[in-house]
Amino acid sequence: MIRIALTLGLLVLGLAGLSGAPQKVEKDVFPTSKGDLEITFLGHASLMMTFGGKTIHVDPYGDVADYRALPRADLILVTHEHFDHMDPEALKLAFKPGTAAVGSKACAPKLPGAIIMANGDTRTVLGLTIEAVPAYNIEHTRPDGNPFHPKGAGNGYIVTFGETRVYIAGDTENTPEMKALRSIDIAFLPMNLPYTMTPEQVADAAMAFRPKVLYPYHTGDTDTGRLVKLLQGEKEIEVRIRGLR
Repeated sequence: MIRIALTLGLLVLGLAGLSGAPQKVEKDVFPTSKGDLEITFLGHASLMMTFGGKTIHVDPYGDVADYRALPRADLILVTHEHFDHMDPEALKLAFKPGTAAVGSKACAPKLPGAIIMANGDTRTVLGLTIEAVPAYNIEHTRPDGNPFHPKGAGNGYIVTFGETRVYIAGDTENTPEMKALRSIDIAFLPMNLPYTMTPEQVADAAMAFRPKVLYPYHTGDTDTGRLVKLLQGEKEIEVRIRGLR
């Protein structure tokens, strides 16, 4: 696997739900064996990636970005059906003729025409290898005892860009399947209670599968500094904090 380098940039975009004034969002650029991968951090669990002339939107959510101001997608990845990951209005704005969409089993009723991937599936879409990783709760449940994210309903995705493997975990805890992953270059792991993971759970997972770059995302009010401290001795795991509350 290649060692990843970083270039930082800023984009100015209109963000919905704020003042209506343009807001600055961060972008990281990673060289891969087939050209640069640009990742724009829109907020919450929403990402925009550009690679090989294609635009990829992940979990579009209109409360964190104005999708009227963004490039429309060649590919959309949806991890699960919750409103802050599969926003119908944001999806409508992100689609264009010919857009390919990939969703989990729970997305199927509201994502017509999408490629539905079950946990463990691997597909090639627009020349990109996409692997569906189970995303679910082990400990955290609703008052009635049902998990916030039941096993089999949601996916994380590993997308391979050239030889660079990017893992977008979706809403999940530090599952055995996650901890068994290998050769992950860039990882996005959720860190907000009660729905996903504590900083300790994120650190536990990261130390098991050892991504080169780790972004905590969908963090809510969680203190990201706790994760930085937990992993400060892990020199091979670089923790990057971006605007992904």
